[in-house]
Amino acid sequence: MEEKQSHADADLSPDPGGAGTEDHGPEKMISRQLTEQSRFAFAALCGVSLGQLFVGSENSVFKEQYLQGLVQWLDLDESVMPVMGAFLSGLGFEGIDTFLSILQADPLVAAGATPIIQDLVSLSVKDGQYDARARVLIRHVSCLLRVSPQQLEEFEGTLGERLREAGEESEEESSRRRRRERGRKLRRYLLIGLATVGGGTVIGVTGGLAAPLVAAGAGAVLGAGGAAALGSAAGIAIMASLFGAAGAGLTGYKMNKCVGAIEEFEFRPMSSGKHLHLTVAVTGWLCSGKYSSFQAPWCSLGECGEQYCLVWESRFLRDLGSAMTSLLDGLVSMVAQEALKYTVLSGIVTALTWPASLLAAASVIDNPWCVCLNRSAEVGKHLAQVLRSRQQGQRPVSLIGFSLGARVIYYCLQELASDKGSEGVVEDVVLLGAPVDGSEKSWERMVRVVAGKIVNGYCRGDWLLGFLYRSSAAQLSVAGLQPINIQDRRIINVDLSSVVSSLIHLK
Repeated sequence: MEEKQSHADADLSPDPGGAGTEDHGPEKMISRQLTEQSRFAFAALCGVSLGQLFVGSENSVFKEQYLQGLVQWLDLDESVMPVMGAFLSGLGFEGIDTFLSILQADPLVAAGATPIIQDLVSLSVKDGQYDARARVLIRHVSCLLRVSPQQLEEFEGTLGERLREAGEESEEESSRRRRRERGRKLRRYLLIGLATVGGGTVIGVTGGLAAPLVAAGAGAVLGAGGAAALGSAAGIAIMASLFGAAGAGLTGYKMNKCVGAIEEFEFRPMSSGKHLHLTVAVTGWLCSGKYSSFQAPWCSLGECGEQYCLVWESRFLRDLGSAMTSLLDGLVSMVAQEALKYTVLSGIVTALTWPASLLAAASVIDNPWCVCLNRSAEVGKHLAQVLRSRQQGQRPVSLIGFSLGARVIYYCLQELASDKGSEGVVEDVVLLGAPVDGSEKSWERMVRVVAGKIVNGYCRGDWLLGFLYRSSAAQLSVAGLQPINIQDRRIINVDLSSVVSSLIHLK
């Protein structure tokens, strides 16, 4: 009798990853095969990193839950949690080198730490949500363990494709899967009955019924342990959560009617396939020729993750582009007549009085510029609503934009910052020549919703931006013209003066 019960227990023992499948047991996960000392060092390294990266109170719950999940994932005793809590509070920084040495000395990590980084990704997506803060942590720990960004990108890309394929079942496949699951349930109940008769003890159903389609699809990429974590009965739902409603994500989103003053708002894909993170690029204006489309300015954007460009208010952006061309043509004519020969143009931005001839040329651009300023703010707020509603799924989003596109992103972040619970959506942000307020107060408010970096690309000699923004006399600081002076590890100021061509060089 006891022997029969022990066999039943072996078959029914719940998998901490949630799979309950014999082929993908937790003992095969690399991170659980580390020595206890190495597992503690790994958890400690992540705890110290979380404490360093996310210092605000708005991140407290995320940090605690993530580290608690990691301790369980690594099969460490709960008694380590007080120490881990101390690491989260900012202590233990001086121990990082020790933790790294312990980990790198483990035989399983000696050949490279890629497998345990992959396990960390598996942990981060197993609940159907890939928090931006989790990905920032993974990138940070990968750097410490000398796992290249390319290796992480490749793994995430392949995993994203496999999980997406696993979630796309035909009606026939879905029917076959349901029949298989019903058969497994019957066999499971039979084993429970045998165990009850044999040992006099009822063994509870754990709910960890296998979804073979998902587990098999992810197995080749995740390894046995990671596949087990995603191979539960909820596996299909997890994939739907990661990739958005019906799997369409941002591609399937299009504004069907005007929202406030906004007439046009949709996303166009710039890369194929599905990935665990995505980038949205926002164009600042449109002009004739090479840069007549929203995608054109981003042709040199590095290929990583899913990439989309935001199509917004094209009619007004083209009007602005035409007005800018006319203004530039007029100024070149002025330069040719030596009207501005000794101003070197770049110095105009600091002048107290603009040349009368330059102000006369302003009439051609004032109206489209003001219209686009107002529209960009509205579009930014709507973008925030789209991201907040998780149209992109439960995946981190990076944002990049230039000129008025950067302004769209700025207002998107301001809107997200006004709503509690928006942390973990945005990973990194790049703003180039942003016509927005550069004061500390406005930026301190929005940085809390960005998990990674905010790059402010500015050019002190961008006289055109200074000229266009001259009407905002009360606003002396413009982000696109100067660095943002905030002591925050997320803010990175990059002076682009040496790479921004002057008017003469453009012509």
